Amino acid sequence: MMKSKTLTLCSVSLLALCAVGCGGDDETDTGTELPANASEAITNYADIVYASYSDSLEEARALDAAIASFVAAPSQAGLTAARDAWKASREPYLQTEVYRFYEGPIDTTEGDGGPEGLINAWPLDESYIDYVVGGEDDGMVNDPQMTIDKDTVTGANEGENETTISTGYHAIEFLLWGQDLSDTGPGARPFTDYVTGEGGTASNQDRRGQYLTTVSELLVENLESLVAAWDPDESGNYRESFLADPPATALGKIMSGMIILSGFETGGERVQAALDSHDQEDEHSCFSDNTHRDMVQDVQGIQNVWLGSYGSIDGVGIRDVIAAGSSDVAGRITSRIATSLDLANDIQPPFDREIADGNTAGQARVQALADSLFDQREVLEEAFELYGLTRIPDPE
Repeated sequence: MMKSKTLTLCSVSLLALCAVGCGGDDETDTGTELPANASEAITNYADIVYASYSDSLEEARALDAAIASFVAAPSQAGLTAARDAWKASREPYLQTEVYRFYEGPIDTTEGDGGPEGLINAWPLDESYIDYVVGGEDDGMVNDPQMTIDKDTVTGANEGENETTISTGYHAIEFLLWGQDLSDTGPGARPFTDYVTGEGGTASNQDRRGQYLTTVSELLVENLESLVAAWDPDESGNYRESFLADPPATALGKIMSGMIILSGFETGGERVQAALDSHDQEDEHSCFSDNTHRDMVQDVQGIQNVWLGSYGSIDGVGIRDVIAAGSSDVAGRITSRIATSLDLANDIQPPFDREIADGNTAGQARVQALADSLFDQREVLEEAFELYGLTRIPDPE
């Protein structure tokens, strides 16, 4: 995953490029007039964004409730329920990552910035939060001088460097699973890490529970801000300004997200980098061994936008806009995204075994996905250029 500090710099660059190619008050600034269905596709896209963020919020609230119940009365059943709720919450959120990379609400640099780095930042230095093997007193959980509250936890995010992550999905993941020290399964943190008094393991169990509930509540609040930004019933929010943009500007933003998520982010940072290192520390959801679902749902999110479909929504997609200009390009993109999705589903969990030294078949499956995503980026760039939009290069 792109580190949030790098993301900020890349977002600025992408916005500037998009402004050159897509800005202005006349959509003919791009060189080729967009087809009549462009505005309908853009509105449908905004509906999909709102629906998928709403689903993400609903699942995050369910996760928060499961965590609150577990911390109040720690048990193995409660820990399992919280872990299951975490996995469920990842499914819709990962499909929203295609809305990044164009200075939207998720990763804007305006004001205090967007919440992406507080929601899904990675990689994570576990010892910044809690104990690790060889560092039993490490982390904010074990620092009695640190007050655990929302302001402090938020302020600590990337406090020392881009790996000192204090909040978000992966902080919660680590607190639920612990370090992944197994070659065949996920982390195995015992529920007794949250038991105070007799039977408790590790130390500072009460602070650990407080930290877990705090970051869970923060996740809900940050997702609430994204739902509000895209709410069709709200006035003066991002959705309203997005739909007021010239269609070429909005289309440039939408396709920027699709291109960068395909090639740089999922294909490069998440798949190819992990494959090249053969290191489970480079897999996206290493504590839970849920990385294979990350790959599937990222590609699914791209397909949602391309086809214009999500849940009960089935409208004009970006495919229809591109097909009006070139049925050949549109057809190749449709085929390539479907292939990438099939290849993502072919990854055999756990992902760290797929990339391990000696697993020739697993590495071949992972490489096939990376190659397909790079090809996907290239054909999406053809579509990006079809209407004279500025070509978006990969971030450096």
